[in-house]
Amino acid sequence: MTQTLTIDRISKRYGDVVALDDMSFDVRPGEVFGFVGSNGAGKTTTMRIVLGVLAADSGEVRLGDRAVDLDVRRTIGYMPEERGLYPKMKVGKQLSYLAQLHGLSASDARTAVARWTERLGIAERLGDTVDSLSLGNQQRVQLAAALVHDPAVLVLDEPFSGLDPVAVDVMSDVLLEKARTGVPVIFSSHQLELVQRLCDRVGIIAKGRMRALGTVDDLRSGGDARLRVVAPDAQPGWAQHLHGVTTLAHDGDVTELALGAGADDQDVLHAALKTGPVHEFSVARPSLAELFREVVSG
Repeated sequence: MTQTLTIDRISKRYGDVVALDDMSFDVRPGEVFGFVGSNGAGKTTTMRIVLGVLAADSGEVRLGDRAVDLDVRRTIGYMPEERGLYPKMKVGKQLSYLAQLHGLSASDARTAVARWTERLGIAERLGDTVDSLSLGNQQRVQLAAALVHDPAVLVLDEPFSGLDPVAVDVMSDVLLEKARTGVPVIFSSHQLELVQRLCDRVGIIAKGRMRALGTVDDLRSGGDARLRVVAPDAQPGWAQHLHGVTTLAHDGDVTELALGAGADDQDVLHAALKTGPVHEFSVARPSLAELFREVVSG
């Protein structure tokens, strides 16, 4: 049975440094959750607390109604940012060993290793040591290690870092496949275009606190709307008198504007037409990357 992973008001301090401050969110069954923030924001600390590698000063992590203990942690698939493979150990033996640590029999472990190495395109590397593989293939092995015991939850810290486009596609497909089986999937990434494309919901963390949480569409619609106006005769500052309108850039024929509360795009259009011909007038919402910069700087 699939269950929700809940991070409930966890806090963590290192002396005077606040790593996490009342952090709360959940990852629902079948959901891909993107966890994003600047370096040092608290993403890895949160994931390590979920795994029990670190202890929170306060708060609780639950899977369903059960606090995450040793038995529950065995059902979690984890891919650490710094990776955690034995470099001199052969791929096949290593994955089988890790699967058995999670409770699989030797026979079931062999079946699972064969399945996931084939799915991830590394079946021909079973007899190779990890340190002989490229970085991309090492990451595929690390993902196989997170999947080989058929986890109830997937927690992945920067899984796409350093991957080539083909490997990114493979890993993306696998995460979406696992989510479709009802598994909650959470991953952190600085590649915000991937987060925007893959995730059902996103949490943006800054200085140990959750600053924005919701679907990508909800988060983007909550920011200022953007206008791109192409008007060859318009001079710099032509829109500065309009209520709620901020000029973001003016370069030659192109003006980019932000529409705040109370701004009317039709007023902008009328003002643009007064300058002369208007060749383009398009409305767009900020990308996740633009929203991220706004949230973190704010």
